[in-house]
Amino acid sequence: MKSPTPKVLHRIGGRALLDHAIDAAQALDCERIIVVAGVHSPGVAAHVEQRLGAGSVVIQDPPLGTGHAVLAARDALADFDGDVVVTYADCPLLTAPVIAPLFAQRAAGADVVVLGFEAAHPGAYGRLILAPGHVLLRIVEAKDATDGERQVRHCNSGVIAADRALLFDLLSKVGNNNANGEYYLTDVVGLAHDRELSTRAVFAPEAAVQGVNSQVELAAAEAIWQAARRIGLMTAGVTMPAPDTVHLCWDTQLAAGVMVEPFVVFGPGVQVETGAVIRAFSHLEGARVGEGALIGPYARLRPGADIGADAHIGNFVEVKKVKVGAGAKANHLSYLGDGSIGEKANIGAGTIFCNYDGFDKFETHVGAGAFIGSNSALVAPVRIGDGAMTGSGSVITRDVEAGALALGRAVQADKPGWAERFRAMKLARKGKR
Repeated sequence: MKSPTPKVLHRIGGRALLDHAIDAAQALDCERIIVVAGVHSPGVAAHVEQRLGAGSVVIQDPPLGTGHAVLAARDALADFDGDVVVTYADCPLLTAPVIAPLFAQRAAGADVVVLGFEAAHPGAYGRLILAPGHVLLRIVEAKDATDGERQVRHCNSGVIAADRALLFDLLSKVGNNNANGEYYLTDVVGLAHDRELSTRAVFAPEAAVQGVNSQVELAAAEAIWQAARRIGLMTAGVTMPAPDTVHLCWDTQLAAGVMVEPFVVFGPGVQVETGAVIRAFSHLEGARVGEGALIGPYARLRPGADIGADAHIGNFVEVKKVKVGAGAKANHLSYLGDGSIGEKANIGAGTIFCNYDGFDKFETHVGAGAFIGSNSALVAPVRIGDGAMTGSGSVITRDVEAGALALGRAVQADKPGWAERFRAMKLARKGKR
């Protein structure tokens, strides 16, 4: 990846590749999940333990191939009785429905089942050598394949399922007499076939098992994931006139009846209720948008933004950790950080919630039906009562009672003729130069 971030902690849909793999295992209702990590990636182990708890990680040291990696989990599964499936943390598009047919084959009597795919360009993929009926004879790594075997387009995804005891028994017999001097997980297929055990292959689309080994492949996988997620949302009733321009996150929740205009970005933790419109070039993260609300264009909702039903958050308005009441409006050029805005309040253009004194954050609360004049600065902590108003250009530093008008600006002073004299002086100086 040419990055200080470990490969499997790179993200697709705002979620680490590794988490996508764990999600798939959890969706399969796996009783136990063990992640095999390299000794060189302590960040990976820490990430797993934070999510799955202690005992969920085993370390492969040194790295001697895929078979050796699975063997590293033998002790962690010593008391487990059942099927084991091996998946890969750098295959973020591999989902539970793609893996499930392996267990169906196990239930039908197959001893070892491998997930394969038909590659458009087999290249360095291991080849599945098959007999009729998808009977799997062996798997040959590309480096060890003959010229004839390299012509095979049925390729190995690496995903394999077998009974726990059988899998580790077969792995104990695997040697490393190959081009890389490694212990290949794939060799268990040939060993099982030699024992006259039932070995089968099931197949998935190539895109479903696509691995990530570079920034280019990461972007390609992101594009596939995004396209599938958009299709799922549109199928469920979300309107996207230009779906290819909308960027979604793994946990984005858009209800049927939501409209998403072009060039919208959803970060983690966004929920949008039916009838809401997210207009073009808006960015949402950690926010809830109520039914019928209008967001944008060019709006930014940051974590903690909670926008009520039928509220309007307009162009170049940023909302952070503010609960906006139903029907309230902030249509232009404002920063609203920390606090609340009551129902049907109106926030004028250029309003600033001055929430930070350089050390601590403070809250601003605007009451229901209040009217904040344009270019007002509300210096927190401060409360504007229900139905109160602030004059345009005011700096409000004290609470305003309900129904009152607050003015916090200098008295206007007019100087007749001053502008004419000023221009004449400047023109005369310019003429001399």
